[in-house]
Amino acid sequence: MIEANLPVLLIVIPMITAPLCVLAGRGRIAYAMSLLASVLVFAIAVALVIKVGDSGTIRYELGGWEPPYGIEYVVDRLSSFMAMFVSALGMIVLFYAPHSVNKEIQPSKHYLFYATYLLCMTGLLGICVTGDLFNVFVFLEISSLSSYALISLGRTRRAPLSALQYLIVGSIGATFILIGIGLLYQMTGTLNMADIASRIDTIDGPRTIMVAFAFLTVGLCVKMAVFPLHTWLPGAYTYAPSVVTCFIAATATKVSVYAFIRLVYGIMTPKFAFELLPLDSALMVFSLIGIFVASTAAVFQDDVKRLLAYSSVAQIGYMLLGVSMSNIDGLTAGIVHMFNHALIKGGLFMVAGCFILRLGSSRLSDWAGAGRTMPWTGFAWAIGGLGLIGVPMTAGFISKWLLLTAAMQNGWWPVAALMLLSSLLAVAYVWKVVETLYFSEPSDAVVASTEAPAGMLIPTYAIIGCVVLFGIWTTYSAGLAAAAAAELLGATP
Repeated sequence: MIEANLPVLLIVIPMITAPLCVLAGRGRIAYAMSLLASVLVFAIAVALVIKVGDSGTIRYELGGWEPPYGIEYVVDRLSSFMAMFVSALGMIVLFYAPHSVNKEIQPSKHYLFYATYLLCMTGLLGICVTGDLFNVFVFLEISSLSSYALISLGRTRRAPLSALQYLIVGSIGATFILIGIGLLYQMTGTLNMADIASRIDTIDGPRTIMVAFAFLTVGLCVKMAVFPLHTWLPGAYTYAPSVVTCFIAATATKVSVYAFIRLVYGIMTPKFAFELLPLDSALMVFSLIGIFVASTAAVFQDDVKRLLAYSSVAQIGYMLLGVSMSNIDGLTAGIVHMFNHALIKGGLFMVAGCFILRLGSSRLSDWAGAGRTMPWTGFAWAIGGLGLIGVPMTAGFISKWLLLTAAMQNGWWPVAALMLLSSLLAVAYVWKVVETLYFSEPSDAVVASTEAPAGMLIPTYAIIGCVVLFGIWTTYSAGLAAAAAAELLGATP
């Protein structure tokens, strides 16, 4: 009975636990409840990955109502992979959370933080497994509204302002998405994604299809923080509490990329998006510009969280390059990079949170010499930074190598050359932090600092260790991504 209901339990457990955290009204009880819920959700996600691998796609009809009249959850190779790493990161960040939460969030709001965190996780996981297009919008807004609230919990005045900016831009993106969904419903009379794909005529259909696709694409690009629609992201990542940034940076934009993949490959088809429309060329241009502009901006940042935020904008460009190639190799590279970047960026923001806990600042100038007083934390930054650059034997190398070879197979030699050149910018901003940590004269505050607590270092190294693990053991992550890409394109893995 439980096994048959795993897809809905993935959503129901965090959704029900969130209001229970509010009813508890105490931070410690709320933390214990949220941690237990996240562990259960991760176990369910792993079970779904195994079940999908053994028996194929799982379809779950809510309330016994068959689609298209009822809402259907669909768990295939890609959605199970996404749910697994979103839930894993959500769980590990919660293990990391207590020290950071105590430092950066007012005690009276701790229980609200854990409740909102679970709601954000609910929304992200819901996007991964739902087969209903309007449900995608609902879950997207659940995660977005939760993110606005989480970001506003920062202690500085800039936190609510950044949350407000994110809310305004995010609401515009959500409106575009809702208009696109409404137009598709008008033409097909259904909201089930598989049913829409079977009814819609992308070749000889009305121009309204193109308009709907345009609205959905722009709306999702806002949520993905694609250049030049990324303006909300640097402030949101910089002024949010560190534990919030760790989770959102590792998951939120990746899930939006996943939703875009579903739109292009599951509903509209690559032929419509990339052959009848020049979306592949547009994505390539904006991705490459975003990679160079955002990476250059990162080089000149003194705030490390803002540096990593601009780096995230650049990495989204790599993912979309893979998605736009419309073949198994390119799509595999894009999906693998979603997973690898989630590990790398989540780990680096956790490292930043360790430094912020001890030094009370995210400004690089205040971290001078901290690599000598906080050696374990500094070493974790070095490993994560190597992954971000794409050095061999790290996860970042695997996805960039797959993307590079896919670009060359497509004949995109200039794109491949620009990708290699852009990695030099990553070297510049990663080395900038390493140089400050190890070769600058420490201030009195840095000299007096001690290593981050084990409760933060152990989860941080769990993530950073995975950056190395999946850089060496590539068959699992790359294999799951390749199988998911083949399934999306209707080929055999």
